[in-house]
Amino acid sequence: MTVTFEEYVAARGASLVRFARLLTGDPHRAEDLVQDALARAYLRWDTIVRVEQPDAYLRRMVINGSHSWWRRRSNRETPTDTLVERVAPGDIDTETAERDAILRQIARLSDRQRAVVVLRYYEDLDDATIADILGCSAVTVRSHALKALNILRAQVGIAPTTSGRKR
Repeated sequence: MTVTFEEYVAARGASLVRFARLLTGDPHRAEDLVQDALARAYLRWDTIVRVEQPDAYLRRMVINGSHSWWRRRSNRETPTDTLVERVAPGDIDTETAERDAILRQIARLSDRQRAVVVLRYYEDLDDATIADILGCSAVTVRSHALKALNILRAQVGIAPTTSGRKR
């Protein structure tokens, strides 16, 4: 049974926006990226559905769109933490403040590391699927994940690990 474009967007559109939001850290740019990806996908939907992995294909389009956005000369702005302290004590739960801090730390990772972290821990995909989406090997995915986790651990004061496996 073939899924129509409209059915796919209704079922998976919100998930794509969430993925893009986690990838970029900017809800407005995330919506723009997903809209651009869906517009391009609509034109060749029959081909995408025949591949039988529209989720992986669309996620890859969003990742590529994110990289292209940063390459444009007009998009050289980088967010800073100068105005981050906008939360008054007692206004937001600790959980929300911690989640915001984690998202800011993830946003500082390299593009590949951030994509791996989002796909692995937020989208709950396995290494083989992530490798397929990113166009690399599963070993490379694990390497990016280890480096990203070590960077995140260092930011919160936890000693980095040298291997993802216990010996």
